[in-house]
Amino acid sequence: MDRQQLFENIRSKKSFLCVGLDTDLKKIPHHLLEDKDPIFAFNKAIVDATAKYAIAYKPNMAFYEAFGVKGWIALEKTVEYIRSNYPDQFIIADAKRGDIGNTSAMYARSFFEDLKVDALTVAPYMGEDSVTPFMTYEDKWVVLLALTSNKGSQDFQVSVDANGERLFEKVLKVSQQWASEDKMMYVVGATQGKAFESIRRIVPNHFLLVPGVGAQGGSLEEVCNYGMNKQCGLIVNSSRGILYAGGGEDFAKLAAEEAHKLQQQMEVQLMKNQLL
Repeated sequence: MDRQQLFENIRSKKSFLCVGLDTDLKKIPHHLLEDKDPIFAFNKAIVDATAKYAIAYKPNMAFYEAFGVKGWIALEKTVEYIRSNYPDQFIIADAKRGDIGNTSAMYARSFFEDLKVDALTVAPYMGEDSVTPFMTYEDKWVVLLALTSNKGSQDFQVSVDANGERLFEKVLKVSQQWASEDKMMYVVGATQGKAFESIRRIVPNHFLLVPGVGAQGGSLEEVCNYGMNKQCGLIVNSSRGILYAGGGEDFAKLAAEEAHKLQQQMEVQLMKNQLL
């Protein structure tokens, strides 16, 4: 999926919502635990309930790898189900990979050839040769970590060098030499608020994957005020707030209601920015 297709889908659905599939067996409704594949059963119900409000899904690999082969099978089934039933959805594997070149090439093969996702989150710390192997695939995206939503982001990402440049700013500037806005997105946490203004000065046209709205306290309005561009440029993720809106047999219905609420808020922001 290219950036124009992504933008057209945002306009069509009046939404830039990504549903994070961080499926935790300790949190899903108890009646699903009787299913042969409870992770997939939960994911399928969530996807069916939210697909009309979302433009993307983001399975977090840790929640599948924790269960070994069974978890990976559930992930493969989930991706295939979305592909077959909701082909307009953008699928992001939240894996935060990044290693020496030949290792990154194997990671790229795993996610882009085998799993067939659209995008993969990648860590920039090891530099260009650890990231470029992911960019050799047509119509696939690298989502590079820039400024994350967790408390520990303050430890390194905002550290200032002798020239007054913050580390996340250096990541944004240098990485643009590796790929254009047609191949690369950036992770920027919703909790970073006005930092979006600085980020947009450096990367005005790139899409930003924005976690941290909802359970982590990020403000959708603030993200849009400082981060939205002429093609929206935002994919805003919500995980826990949607997935675990309810713990009973009506969990999917309640998840849909939460997704719909976010979609309605996003529609307001798109109209405010004259994108609809």
